[in-house]
Amino acid sequence: MKKATTVDDYIELHPKFGNRLEELRALLLSTGLKETLKWNAPVYTVDSKNIVGIGAFKNHYGLWFFNGVFLKDKHKLLVNAQESTKALRQMRFDEDTIINKEHVLSYIEEAIQNHKSGKELKPERRKQPVVIPEELQVALQEDPSLNQAFTTLSNAKQREYCEHIASAKRETTKTTRLEKIKPLIRKGVGLHDKYKNC
Repeated sequence: MKKATTVDDYIELHPKFGNRLEELRALLLSTGLKETLKWNAPVYTVDSKNIVGIGAFKNHYGLWFFNGVFLKDKHKLLVNAQESTKALRQMRFDEDTIINKEHVLSYIEEAIQNHKSGKELKPERRKQPVVIPEELQVALQEDPSLNQAFTTLSNAKQREYCEHIASAKRETTKTTRLEKIKPLIRKGVGLHDKYKNC
């Protein structure tokens, strides 16, 4: 399927629901939300934060509320798309659905107010423990200044170095890698920093 480059393109790519999508679009724009295209679909934002999106599929179309978990859902219009989805909620319609604009608008306005009051479900970041390979552990114990530099690195940078050493199959490769990373650790940089932000 052709990818949409504008919201108009997106609506044209879904002729079965074209008029209904235009109705939803008009409702969304009436609230002052900013229209944009993300993931090849219309998304409406406040302060560059995603509030609601439009989606069209084979048998239904609807709205996606990015922090829909906070909506009161007094008209029982929302569904959770997948069990694993924590914040996202959908409002689905099929071609026979008569949209109650007043109800839909109340959900959109509530979503905007929720954003303005700071309600947001942030993704959980699981901190994985850093497993230091034996060769690096010995080097850190023998050299206090190296150990100090290593402990000031972020978990992600520590993990990069540990995986770099642990992934070597031969002891000689581990030793060579260890000698090469020592100056980088002392500088406080990550193993792959020179490739980032290029």
